[in-house]
Amino acid sequence: MALLRAREAVMMRFRPMLAEHGVTEQQWRVIRVLSEEGPLGASEVADRAAILGPSLTRIIKTLERRRMITSRRLPHDGRRVVLEIAAAGRAVIASAARERRKIYRDLERLHGRKVLDELLDRLEALILQEENAGSGRKRQGGAATET
Repeated sequence: MALLRAREAVMMRFRPMLAEHGVTEQQWRVIRVLSEEGPLGASEVADRAAILGPSLTRIIKTLERRRMITSRRLPHDGRRVVLEIAAAGRAVIASAARERRKIYRDLERLHGRKVLDELLDRLEALILQEENAGSGRKRQGGAATET
């Protein structure tokens, strides 16, 4: 519960910015991942943006309709879709950059750079440990994979 509450507390700072730019939190995560990492397969985007596959399918359709991303099937594997940020998506990222930096500066002033760096390092370690533990659970099968 503490992790969820912390996420909500931080997201309260970002939601007005996202609303101003007409994107949802999930849409923002998709265009941000594509902006930072370049073209990626849909499954990689889902993983990096922490979005479930069925949700990503809906988000892709919306972002394509809004011309924020493009998608294409690979010629040698028609099942695989590669996503890429488009001009409208880059424009949203660029227009939100100043406000996003301000939010991060405010968080840094409030909590301190050292505390935020330590928190991010610990969260990354927790994620890695959980992903490794999850791999073991998936190999074993059973109810542990159903969450």
